[in-house]
Amino acid sequence: MAETRIPAADGVVTALWRHPVKGFTPEPLDAVDLPTGGWFPGDRMFAVEDGPSGFDRAAPEHLPKQKFTVLMRTAEVAGVRTRWDETARTLHAAAAGQTDISVAVDDPDSRAAFESWLAAVLGDAVSGPLRLVSAEGLDHRFMDHPLGRISLLNLASVRDFEARIGRPIDPRRFRANVWVEGWPAWSENDGADRDLTLGDARLRGVKPIVRCAATHVDPDTAERDFDLVPALFEQYGHRWCGLYATLAAGGMVRVGDRVEMT
Repeated sequence: MAETRIPAADGVVTALWRHPVKGFTPEPLDAVDLPTGGWFPGDRMFAVEDGPSGFDRAAPEHLPKQKFTVLMRTAEVAGVRTRWDETARTLHAAAAGQTDISVAVDDPDSRAAFESWLAAVLGDAVSGPLRLVSAEGLDHRFMDHPLGRISLLNLASVRDFEARIGRPIDPRRFRANVWVEGWPAWSENDGADRDLTLGDARLRGVKPIVRCAATHVDPDTAERDFDLVPALFEQYGHRWCGLYATLAAGGMVRVGDRVEMT
């Protein structure tokens, strides 16, 4: 019997996000130039080790997220606001009760000052030592899945989930690169090995995104306030929300561009 495909109507890009430091603040974009075979620009270029992770710039390999300061294990990370200035090559960070800090990422002393600052902010929530590591210039990013080079979130799926559980869900909890409006709810679950057109770029679906406890953290309050993953499984029998894809052919993507899955 032939495999049944769920048809996906044309959608629209309603938001674009990059997360320069794994686990930390998302930054909205109006447009992005996606590179063929590459990664979402500016996304997960940096990470903060919580103790030695085994990351080696000379031979980078995919590592479990638990090796880093991420929301799954450290909700307090959401209370640290970061901003990446790629022109100045400076990472700006702020947290309640602390003096803001600017990090010249190419300066070892500046990185060390940030690591000490962050250790003071996170306190007993981390084991340490903390170390800012970079995948810049490498064919590597600190993604949760080795084949997930860009992540898409179907907003209709989030709304369907909200309706079932009777509470709002901030889409930022899912930390996706692209928010899509106009697809039927959960049509992305059938997106593996399908072709996607995203503005001027072409993508290839990889797999639905299995969610973890990072989604339990409110992105504004840094409180672990809702067991989202068990609720997702209770309602649908799976822990998926979103779609990983690879970049088959690069091109510009802008908020408002058409999205098609075939």
